Amino acid sequence: MTAYKQGDPTTLNRLYGRSSTHKLRKGQQELVDNLLPQIGLPEEGPLTAQALFGDDRPMHFEIGFGGGEHLAYRADLLPAHGFIGCEPFVNGVAQALVHVKEQALTNVRLYMGDALEQLRRVPDGSLSFVYLLHPDPWPKARHAKRRMMNDGPVDMIAAKLKPGGEFRCATDHPVYLSWALMVMQLEKHREQFDWMIEDASGFLEKSGGWVDTRYAAKARREGRRPYYLRYRRR
Repeated sequence: MTAYKQGDPTTLNRLYGRSSTHKLRKGQQELVDNLLPQIGLPEEGPLTAQALFGDDRPMHFEIGFGGGEHLAYRADLLPAHGFIGCEPFVNGVAQALVHVKEQALTNVRLYMGDALEQLRRVPDGSLSFVYLLHPDPWPKARHAKRRMMNDGPVDMIAAKLKPGGEFRCATDHPVYLSWALMVMQLEKHREQFDWMIEDASGFLEKSGGWVDTRYAAKARREGRRPYYLRYRRR
């Protein structure tokens, strides 16, 4: 789980987040050591479909993919699309690598570290989807600046999406939901995005092709409702 640290509006700073919680199993460590370098992002240059997959294809970017359930599901559903997933949590990266190996996914590229650093490398107007699913809510008011849903990251997401591209956010935390709705209702973000909603069911039910993450499943088990937000880039 990650969060954005807001500072100078011209600069996007690092993400907060743990790097690990427990020791990896032998098989997971082998995937981190051997598979991750094969499907990792290049160290330099723009992150284009041509550079990553050798052709021109729709591109997706997931910020903080957790265990990779959603990323793997979407990549399997859309094999002709390209997927970039970034996650600073090594245990989550290891689990995502398990999905990649077991499902033989050739259209996924992973990065262990700061998602915003890599999103910056994506050419403007080139992404079809950006996903921000169950980010750390940082519920205390004094930590609001650490939330990923803030002006700096949202402006960057808007810049990287192509016209008609979609930004999807999910949260099970009421404070984060209220904050996200407030941020997206700021005038400049209303000029960047159209909220894809017709009635209350628009954020109470996920759309087709959207699988819940482990965090959504945990929220349901604990009696909390996940909320789903979809925005289309103007």
